[in-house]
Amino acid sequence: MALFGFARRSSSFLLTPPTLPVFLISLVIAAAALLVHYAGVSIPMLSKARAFDVLALAYAVLLIGVLVRRL
Repeated sequence: MALFGFARRSSSFLLTPPTLPVFLISLVIAAAALLVHYAGVSIPMLSKARAFDVLALAYAVLLIGVLVRRL
């Protein structure tokens, strides 16, 4: 079936939804980064200057959870 003129191809590169623990870990890391940056919450080992790095880490955890099966 063609969608917008593109033929559907079979591929071995499949994305899977992340498991609940991976999603929750990513969510907690992202929430901590946002709280430090916007709410001024003080969390040890996490400064306001490093909040973007921690947010990127949360995204990387979620990305790995999507790309790797059974994780």
